[in-house]
Amino acid sequence: MHLAYPAVLSALLFAVGVSGVLARRNAVLVLASVELMLAAVLLDLVAFDAYWSDALHAGQVMTLFVITLAAAEVGVGLAIVLLVYRNRATSQVDELRALGERQWDATEPTAPDEAPR
Repeated sequence: MHLAYPAVLSALLFAVGVSGVLARRNAVLVLASVELMLAAVLLDLVAFDAYWSDALHAGQVMTLFVITLAAAEVGVGLAIVLLVYRNRATSQVDELRALGERQWDATEPTAPDEAPR
């Protein structure tokens, strides 16, 4: 098996993932692009494992562990996106500049942390 074919496919998948992370504004699509980059790395792991004919199949075993971690990452990432959407009513990444600060108008008579009297 030629190692160049899966390596080129992996590089193309990784490039599409990077362009998706840089160009997308929606948080869910950014997460999908990150998963696409992760899939490209996993393809390289399996391809190099098959090329080197490892007796322990370490590349395939590591791929299974990374897939498990990726599933947990997607669950936590989507939970964060849902909470941000519930609080801010948007999932656009460029509109979420300060996640810890409450948005308030400077012309209000009270500071945002003070309760009105």
